Amino acid sequence: MSDPAAIASSPRRVRQSNEVAALQALHQFGRLSRAELARKLKVNRSSAGHIIAGLTASGLVREVVQDAAERPNYARAGRPGILLQLVPDAMFFLGIEIGVEHISVVELDLEAKIVSSSVEPLDVPSLGIEAAVERAVRQASKSIPPERWERCEGVGLSVPAQMDKNGLLRIAPLLGWRNLNLAKIVEKALPVAVAVMAENDANAFAIGASYGRAAPISGVTLFLVLESGVGGGIIVDGVLLRGAHGLAGEIGHLKVLEGEPGRTLEEMIGLESLIGAYREPNSTELPSFDRLVADVRDRVPRAVAIAEEWARALAFGLVQACRIIDPDRIVLGGSVAALYPLVAKRVSAYVEQGQESSFPCPEITVNEEAAFGGAFGAACMMHQRFVSVDAARYVEVAAPSDDEPA
Repeated sequence: MSDPAAIASSPRRVRQSNEVAALQALHQFGRLSRAELARKLKVNRSSAGHIIAGLTASGLVREVVQDAAERPNYARAGRPGILLQLVPDAMFFLGIEIGVEHISVVELDLEAKIVSSSVEPLDVPSLGIEAAVERAVRQASKSIPPERWERCEGVGLSVPAQMDKNGLLRIAPLLGWRNLNLAKIVEKALPVAVAVMAENDANAFAIGASYGRAAPISGVTLFLVLESGVGGGIIVDGVLLRGAHGLAGEIGHLKVLEGEPGRTLEEMIGLESLIGAYREPNSTELPSFDRLVADVRDRVPRAVAIAEEWARALAFGLVQACRIIDPDRIVLGGSVAALYPLVAKRVSAYVEQGQESSFPCPEITVNEEAAFGGAFGAACMMHQRFVSVDAARYVEVAAPSDDEPA
């Protein structure tokens, strides 16, 4: 039997690790010269040349002429330099978020930049899981011609559900789903055979919002997804904290005993609660969330009163979470996060009121891509997998036979 230590340090494995490191460097820092890449990898120019040659031959990296603006002043009179760059359209990664009231799709290129995105309103709970997945794949296919599917290197799925650490769905109360292997269901619906991963929507949001930075976010960040449900993802020094059973960050399930015994935070500040509270008396028609936000902005008294209660309940939940995980910052995402900027001062006031003086108040911000956070994060998961030694192109050849020469 082969020695695992020998396999890990075999020339093949070392080459793979170097290729991964080069891909990660070009992703994080953008275009680099050969010398810069060698320094990032901490290898000599000759070794870097072999790594680059392999990635260039595989179509993942290309040489480009340095723009004048990128060249230092002392070098602008000479010949332009040659830089290395990931080939954006070499492949793509798909992220799908199946929510309660919508399906969102995001396509990323090899540089992890958004190529296309779409969101379609849909009453997902009225569909079965297979029908929902079929609709999501159909939605994605509108911007992906049949011949381009061959360049798909992975599909990530984000859902508002309790997931175990292996990506199996335990329960999704808002969708009516239970005990499902989502990845297998998606694999069957896709037109090509690719890797599929499933993740809780808040964890996916946290992964996407912290992915691709030149340096990981330091400290503790609580990411909250505010939709019909309320979910949380926790990033500690750039690493997702899943908890013992994959349930860390489920802030929406906090019991809010103050004023409303037995109700959860999700039932207090979720989308359905907001819209239901703003429905006209004796009316069966539900107002849109956009209308509520507009009326809060216009200072319509009843809308302002609902936003005030929302701010109070959100602050209550944040204070309880802060006493457990002591975050440096809190990042809000999801469609309902659009309400926060209008009541930010009220939330801060309630947090300061409920937070003991010995507990610092964290910074609270709204993610710029809040509406596509879950889908974007799901696509980032697949990109992250590709620029790692877990990528399919390495896994298929990762275990050499006993007869293979070192």
